[in-house]
Amino acid sequence: MKFIRIILFPITPIYFIVTWLRNWLYDVNVFESRTYETPLICVGNLSTGGTGKTPLIEYLIRLLQNNNRVATLSRGYKRNTDGFVLANKDATVQTIGDEPYQFYKKFDNIHVAVDSNRQNGIEQLLKLKDQTNVILLDDAYQHRKVSAGLNILLTAYDKPYYLDFVLPTGNLREPKSGRKRADIILVTKCKSNITEADKAVIKQNLKLKSHQKVFFSFITYAQEVIGFNSNLNVADLPKFTLVTGIANADPLVDYLVQKGLKFDHIEYPDHHNFRVSEIEMLSKKELLITTEKDFVRLSANKRLSHNLYYLPIETKIENEEEFNALIKAFVFKRSLI
Repeated sequence: MKFIRIILFPITPIYFIVTWLRNWLYDVNVFESRTYETPLICVGNLSTGGTGKTPLIEYLIRLLQNNNRVATLSRGYKRNTDGFVLANKDATVQTIGDEPYQFYKKFDNIHVAVDSNRQNGIEQLLKLKDQTNVILLDDAYQHRKVSAGLNILLTAYDKPYYLDFVLPTGNLREPKSGRKRADIILVTKCKSNITEADKAVIKQNLKLKSHQKVFFSFITYAQEVIGFNSNLNVADLPKFTLVTGIANADPLVDYLVQKGLKFDHIEYPDHHNFRVSEIEMLSKKELLITTEKDFVRLSANKRLSHNLYYLPIETKIENEEEFNALIKAFVFKRSLI
């Protein structure tokens, strides 16, 4: 893979120019971005993935759902449907995608929708009889046709955007200058022993603008893994097979190693659609541990009901009260317009 990226290096300047020019045309209003009175919170990143968008969307749902009618709007990556789809009792991973389906199964009192056309998706949500008053735009940082009122940019502690390059040599979807559009920059997946000196260096490298706030977050893992019919204590797990199909499994692997657990790791690409032969192979394993997103895709296969468990995670934000206050203040202020 690294060799291929080196070979493709001559394409990198072209990609840089095209994406930079596109952003500039939006910035100077040659290309139009549509705004909405309804509060829109965009959660995204500059990289191709692995920054923890899904746990943050869930964090925001928990923060806002008691006092607002919340909706999530995603593209619905790798779904087999087209256009706008609102999740209902007939929804599956195939019809709305794995991450939206995860939101739908976990939260009863929100709308979950998918549409690659974010403008249309927003307009369809606003037409609902049970009208939405906060929309969380999942992975929409590069979708400039919609101008969100609040942009949250995520960057991973171990793979920050300022040490990366644009595609295809690196993993950035657009030049680093795109960071300027963010209102909040969240450094995710930080180590538990991060120091104030470490944070100061990161802040300096982020090149923050005067209007931008920066926060640091951590992954917390549950004490039990959850299966179809039972839970198991993480500390007591026998040797198992870890199965991941996410953009960056390193934090999870590091955590399990630190816990002193014994396991083999089978790693697939992000959003991997498991083939029949792969399910057959996995069904013969004694114990499978996976992520919640992978469990959502794998759980449709009843052959794994005897050995498949997932480890829940949550995002914990340092200076949580300040972060929460910023989010709630934005929603409240926009609701008054």
